[in-house]
Amino acid sequence: MRLLPIGLCLAILLSACGSGKKTDEQAFLEGLDSAKTEGPTISEEVIGDILQQIPSPLEISVLLKESGKKYNASFLNSPDNTSKYNTNYKKALNLGLYGTDLGYTNIYEQNQDGVKYMASIKTLADGLSIGQFFDVETIGRLATNSKNLDSLLLITTQNFNTINHYLQSQGRANLSVLFLTGGWLEALHITCATASANPDNQQLKETIGEQKIILESIMLLLSFYKESDQNMASLLTDMEELKKVYDKVKITYTYKESTMEVVNGVAIIKDNSTSTIEITPEDIASISAVTSSIRSKIIS
Repeated sequence: MRLLPIGLCLAILLSACGSGKKTDEQAFLEGLDSAKTEGPTISEEVIGDILQQIPSPLEISVLLKESGKKYNASFLNSPDNTSKYNTNYKKALNLGLYGTDLGYTNIYEQNQDGVKYMASIKTLADGLSIGQFFDVETIGRLATNSKNLDSLLLITTQNFNTINHYLQSQGRANLSVLFLTGGWLEALHITCATASANPDNQQLKETIGEQKIILESIMLLLSFYKESDQNMASLLTDMEELKKVYDKVKITYTYKESTMEVVNGVAIIKDNSTSTIEITPEDIASISAVTSSIRSKIIS
């Protein structure tokens, strides 16, 4: 099972299109940091392919709850830090972080904390001039009821695509990449923290190991901007440090021919291939340390 964000991080991106607020393109552009050189446009299909690798919040919910660990607000970025983020780079990254944090509060039904994260998320979204894509009332209604997680996932995934398309039309697909990176890093951070408190949980270990695959995809996205954006080039350098510790993790893929099965009268293709993840406690400690170091730079 693969970890993360975007399912969680997108628990914040609910559509309010048609609200008439901040839809003017000029208002959007005025809210952006100036840059000498525009980065390349990354196709929506590329980002979509990475999204397909990311599981639903329900998978994360099961994983964390089965670990037996209680809710721990210290794992999260304080919602009071919003005022620190005065560049679009920091706003976009921390919007992703806060999205994952909101998902974590929802998993544990910590509604009071959830309301605080929703407020911080809305502040950052307005600062990026994408507040028109947020409907706080709908977010609150869905996020406070765990029975709505499937609906929340469907709506948020659809609306991330809408936001990504909008940002691309403005030549700012880099913001989508930063949302994704921030959310992924926060989910990895929370999972590492949970694993360190529960070292015998094999599923947590394997989930951390599987992030090697996601990391490679994120680094590819960041590499598109390394020549045109100093901040993203610096973030890529940090991710290269994380890759060094992940290089010690071995993932062995064993191919087995797929088979067809009939389930409830419907023919489905079953993938019989398997993967084996070799990761040691020392590897997890190193991954956790580097992840925390990168995260500290982002949230400071």
